[in-house]
Amino acid sequence: MELRVEQLTAGYPGHLAVRGVDLVVPSGQVVAVVGPNGCGKSTLLRCMARLHQPDSGRVFAGDADVWRLNQRAAAHRIALLPQSPQAPEAVTVAGLVRYGRHPHQGLFRQWSPDDERAVDRALRATGVTALGDRRLDQLSGGQRQRCWLAMALAQETPVLLLDEPTSALDIGHAVEVLDLVREIAAEGRTIVMVLHDLAAAARYADAVVAMRDGRVVAAGPPREIVDAALVRELYGIEAEILTASADGAPVVVPGVRASRSAPAG
Repeated sequence: MELRVEQLTAGYPGHLAVRGVDLVVPSGQVVAVVGPNGCGKSTLLRCMARLHQPDSGRVFAGDADVWRLNQRAAAHRIALLPQSPQAPEAVTVAGLVRYGRHPHQGLFRQWSPDDERAVDRALRATGVTALGDRRLDQLSGGQRQRCWLAMALAQETPVLLLDEPTSALDIGHAVEVLDLVREIAAEGRTIVMVLHDLAAAARYADAVVAMRDGRVVAAGPPREIVDAALVRELYGIEAEILTASADGAPVVVPGVRASRSAPAG
């Protein structure tokens, strides 16, 4: 399902966080949104997920404007994994993943074999079936993040939004999670993820959207837009851009700070 954002503007009292953003994510593609702290990345994602009311503009999932849908209908199209999700105390992995089926429950629609199959599929897809009876708080950071992804997958939406899915993970677990993101997209889901690591975004995303001060300053395939000038504009540092021998992805090697002051955030 295609995800489309048209002239989206959103903010908070006294602060405009997103300014006239246009974005198109084709079905089955991975888009990484990058930029300095405070540039509007997470606000943009929250607007897409119907968690923050935009001041103007529209968000379409397929042919539907998500802000014209009721919350349950929107949750059948778009799932969001936030930055720092909080689980109920002592919840098991299987119990956590079952929360992903909440949008499918209702007064006349209780837990069903279809729900159980969706949970099983999500556990298998993320490689955590064997952890089903374990408590979430007993797992490593990488394992926990896989479990949170399983919960989002169990919602069975065609669009998946991930806000800093590798935050606080070491490089090994980060690669593990991003490899999983690519596998999920290969099955046809549309994914938008916020990343702080520009090099990871360049390697794992089909397209990179770079934001600064609430606006999109560059967008396109990583090999076309990730260069020293973009790094300087976003982060205020000089950088050398190398090419990975394995796949040709841009590799960002940070250097000294540029002459102008760094972006706020």
